[in-house]
Amino acid sequence: MRESRDGMTADRFSGSASADSDPLVLDIDDFKGAFSFDGLFGNLVNEILPSYQEEESDSAEGHGNGVGSDALPNGNLRAPPDAGKSAQGLSSPLFPEVNALLSLFKNSCKQLVDLRKQIDGNLSDLKKEVVVQDSEHRKTLSELEKGVDGLFDSFARLDLRISSVGQTAAKIGDHLQSADAQREVASQTIELIKYLMEFNGSPGDLMELSPLFSDDSRVAEAASIAQKLRSFAEDDIGGQAMTISSAVGNATASRGLEVAVANLQEYCNELENRLLSRFDLASQKRELSTMRECAKILSQFNRGTSAMQHYVGLCPMFDLEVMNADAELVLGDQGAQPSPSNVARGLSSIFKEITETVRKEAATIAAVFPSPNDVMSILVQRVLEDRVPKLLEKLLLKPSLVSPPPMEEGGLILYLRLLAVAYEKTQELARDLRGVGCGDLDVEGLTESLFLPHKDIYIEYEQASLRQLYKAKMEELRAEGQQSSESSGTIGRSKGASMASSHQQISVTVVTEFVRWNEEAVSRCTLFSSQPAAIAANVRAVFTCLLDQVSIYITEGLERARDSLTEAAALRERFVLPSVSRRVAAAAASAAEAAAAAGESSFRSFMVSVQRCGSSVAIVQQYFANSISRLLLPVDGAHAASCEEMATAMSSAEGAAYKGLQQCIETVMAEVERVLSTEQKVADYRSPDDSIVPDHRPTQACSKSELI
Repeated sequence: MRESRDGMTADRFSGSASADSDPLVLDIDDFKGAFSFDGLFGNLVNEILPSYQEEESDSAEGHGNGVGSDALPNGNLRAPPDAGKSAQGLSSPLFPEVNALLSLFKNSCKQLVDLRKQIDGNLSDLKKEVVVQDSEHRKTLSELEKGVDGLFDSFARLDLRISSVGQTAAKIGDHLQSADAQREVASQTIELIKYLMEFNGSPGDLMELSPLFSDDSRVAEAASIAQKLRSFAEDDIGGQAMTISSAVGNATASRGLEVAVANLQEYCNELENRLLSRFDLASQKRELSTMRECAKILSQFNRGTSAMQHYVGLCPMFDLEVMNADAELVLGDQGAQPSPSNVARGLSSIFKEITETVRKEAATIAAVFPSPNDVMSILVQRVLEDRVPKLLEKLLLKPSLVSPPPMEEGGLILYLRLLAVAYEKTQELARDLRGVGCGDLDVEGLTESLFLPHKDIYIEYEQASLRQLYKAKMEELRAEGQQSSESSGTIGRSKGASMASSHQQISVTVVTEFVRWNEEAVSRCTLFSSQPAAIAANVRAVFTCLLDQVSIYITEGLERARDSLTEAAALRERFVLPSVSRRVAAAAASAAEAAAAAGESSFRSFMVSVQRCGSSVAIVQQYFANSISRLLLPVDGAHAASCEEMATAMSSAEGAAYKGLQQCIETVMAEVERVLSTEQKVADYRSPDDSIVPDHRPTQACSKSELI
């Protein structure tokens, strides 16, 4: 369209460019679309300028072929010398189209101005038309908004009407439902009153009842009705103001219902026994459907408690033969001393069997009873109150603290070890039973109650056991020392005393055994107690026993070593003679040497005892740091008090060691004095060859004293 438009413009301009006969006509359509000013200008002047362009091109070619023509750097041609003469001879001007172009441009400007005015007018008309249309549109929108508001109001009224109608319909439905329920209740009440009148006959007369109460196919319905009648009659007799005078005449309800209650109770008992018999028969035949039906009906009698207890009581796992077999498996042969390891294996086997049996019973209970959790609770409770306690009663015979069993029969430690094994295995059984399922039964609390008689005074048994073990160990050590003394034969008094003392020296192995006993006792304390305060109290009491044992043991060991030092000192003083004959002096010197040998042996024995005493104390301190302190820290002051007790317990051993070390020093000084007085000679100070130079070398006696 642009090309055609440009062509039309060019045609329109072509005739008027030279002669100016047809005026230029511009149209608004020429400026529509993709307008190009260069295209418009070209279409205006192309009809006028081409002739000039051709002439200019020809003249440019002529000048280019001339002899004297030359081109300037700006692109113009340099005129030849005779160009002025040639120009004077031309008859037409240099730009003949100027007038046509001016006329064309003026005409174009005028038409453009007219077009602008026309466009401004059109724009003004459009604005007025837009204002009118906008006003009409706003008016229409306002009317529409009013109409929409009216619709909303109508919808709101309609919604309220619908809601009102719905509420009315709901009330009508409730009334109808209530009326239907009342009609149903009235019908059932009439039936119940009729049945109640049947039970309100002679006491014990159940022969005139409706066929419902004797039909085995309608036992469930009969049981439900009987329970309702009994509940109604018992509530009435209990003092509630309920009468049925409209049904029974003018007689008072309470006097007549007493007979009905007795007959209903008799009938319910008979029906319950009949159902239990049927349940037992079905249980023997493993007819789960019949068992389920009976259990469902029996659930109406005391929530089925009698049926649940009856089923649990018939379980073979509670037979007397089974319980006796449990005791034989755990305790072994009658009269034999039980071993904790054998007891642990026996309890594990029995409790595993119990868990498997309970798991199998759980599957049957879930398939039969309407409330299996209640039955499982009764079953597990029976296990923990019947089978397990009877086994523990035979296993855990509480010994007497006044006259405990001797160590040959196991002592108190055997009872404590069996108690720990039984407690641990019973806890495992409780966790396994909890995993199988036991309803709302507090298995953990019930398990703890089994051991309360043993745990109440447990710590007293633990302390007595540690004292018994210590006493037995000391007797064993004394027996070994006495046996060694007797086997040594007839020896000298001092030598025999030193040998006996060496057999009763402090032993680190013995102290380690004390610690092992205590560690075992602490493990039982943590097993039997769950509260940090109780654990700390029991552990502190047990650790105090260890401190007493170690303190007494090492103190007595040091005192025995001191006794050897004292005997050696007395022997040494006995053979100190001031002035005697040569023969008596020789005998005294020989005896003094024997006393010195005894003193040396006692000295070495005491130093070994001191060294072992230090090692024993270090073992106790290490045990306290590794095992005891962490159990005492949760309780304020317990750790500090135990540290103070430990320091107090070791103070007696420190005193004995201090006194013994003083005696050792005295022994050394006495031996040095004896050597110097007996072996030092006057000639030992004489210089060799009577030299004037002093000899600073020590004498033989001095060298021996230094070695001492």
